[in-house]
Amino acid sequence: MSRPLCPRCQRPLTHCLCALIPDIDSRTRVLILQHPSETTHALNTARLAALGLRNAQLCVGEVFDDLAQWLEQPGYRPCLLFPGDEAQVLTVPAKTDTPLLLVVPDGTWRKARKLLHLNPILAALPRVRLSAVGASRYRLRKAPEAGALSTIEAIVEALQVLEAPSTFEALLRPFDALIEGQIAAMGEETFLRNHGHRQA
Repeated sequence: MSRPLCPRCQRPLTHCLCALIPDIDSRTRVLILQHPSETTHALNTARLAALGLRNAQLCVGEVFDDLAQWLEQPGYRPCLLFPGDEAQVLTVPAKTDTPLLLVVPDGTWRKARKLLHLNPILAALPRVRLSAVGASRYRLRKAPEAGALSTIEAIVEALQVLEAPSTFEALLRPFDALIEGQIAAMGEETFLRNHGHRQA
């Protein structure tokens, strides 16, 4: 028998995170394209990011028929947050620059690349990437490479650059609580056995 879920954060009611989710405005618009396989994942950080940002939209799918329409937001310049040789490092914009519509694919690297393959408009967008980033706080997943972040962490890092000196750290409060809750549920001994060696 499944446990009742909070309709907003989709967590079990006994572990609802809504009280920790902030309500933050941003000049940057964030469009999160989530692969369907991520929606039922216990650590669904993209949903937390979308709930905490007023100027964010979360769309789930593999092929997005309305993508061209979503990208044509008046007053925004669309770009894709995705690493690669052609990706420009995000820098603090000039106050006169057009705000970005930051498109963020959400899924494993393989699933994210599949989204780009299935949506040529997405693959054609100018790409941006983060500069050097610290270690991920996502202690329950093995990062495929150094500097790999969860979706919510990548969004926070990007907004910290684009909207400095504003801070978006509050977005990570429910994320941290989610991680701590998962560790508590599995037990400290199990966590250390399976994940402890990944700690710095």
